[in-house]
Amino acid sequence: MTESSPAIKMEIRGLHFYYGSTHALKNINILIRERQITALIGPSGCGKSTFLRTLNRLNELIPHTRIEGVVTLDGEDIYQPGTDVVSLRQRVGMVFQRPNPFPKSIFENVAFGPRVLGVRSKIEIEQKVEQSLMSAALWPEVSDRLHSNALSLTLGQQQRLCIARVLAVQPEVILMDEPCSALDPLATLKIEELMQELKKDYTIVIVTHNMQQAARTSDWTGFFHLGEVLEYGPTETIFTHPKDPQTENYITGRYG
Repeated sequence: MTESSPAIKMEIRGLHFYYGSTHALKNINILIRERQITALIGPSGCGKSTFLRTLNRLNELIPHTRIEGVVTLDGEDIYQPGTDVVSLRQRVGMVFQRPNPFPKSIFENVAFGPRVLGVRSKIEIEQKVEQSLMSAALWPEVSDRLHSNALSLTLGQQQRLCIARVLAVQPEVILMDEPCSALDPLATLKIEELMQELKKDYTIVIVTHNMQQAARTSDWTGFFHLGEVLEYGPTETIFTHPKDPQTENYITGRYG
């Protein structure tokens, strides 16, 4: 690695994942670089979201699953015995496909995480809420109605609120599972612009079916197919000179 190359934030080596007897992920090997956006593309059902959830152990909530291989965060294996999973999910936050704000006020949605982590100071919580909403590019739109129900927001605003909720616990990595699939083009553009701002401070991994979005927003791209990563590399290379014919067929719309 040269001095100018981004540091490795997470490393996945020899990863296999099973739902019961179903072999869902097969020998995944990926390096996720710090303060870069990594896009995961591929047909529906090929393992992208399953892989994303292995990065903060959310798959453990599903019965009859098991994992083999190594996933490291800053060089530490997140699956080693004794790992504090609550702390892990604070460091590696998740934004889901559909906005899922709590049926509480905008303020309480963002304050929830810091309170769970033990923040009791009213001033500190107010500061965290404001900073998180500003970082999620939502503060100008909601600063005068923080105590309104979060469900009164538009879908695009709700998704940015969910991003603010993740930011409030100061993660290092943000996982995004098709965060724009339920949004209109304008709301999608705002999320994409937000991602470019966030990558100055955070490492981002996004699952997307939108090839233009992957090409526009990401630094690295992995192409998943039938539970395997057929190709992984710099986004520009993947989209202009893919090595695998199946990658080329997918990104040019010939299948998928």
